[in-house]
Amino acid sequence: MNWIIALGLLLATAGSASIYLASPNQRWLVAPWPARPARAAGTLLLAAALIVLLQVLQPAAGCFVFLHWLMLLFVLFPYLGALRSARRRTVA
Repeated sequence: MNWIIALGLLLATAGSASIYLASPNQRWLVAPWPARPARAAGTLLLAAALIVLLQVLQPAAGCFVFLHWLMLLFVLFPYLGALRSARRRTVA
């Protein structure tokens, strides 16, 4: 059962990363991914993550875990991008 929760969190990570990489202000890559396909894939991955979490956890707990995981990721991703671009500047 724990691996199913991990699968849900992994799907949510992939979905939120896909949405983040479609943003014009992302700092992970030189150019952002094409917006429509990346956001569509991200939305589908997030929906799959929520479905997986709701299958394993009670509805309130599944929604709580899902939303808090997304909040953590969407706050963490820009900081990781800033760290990466700062490292690129110091190496070059």
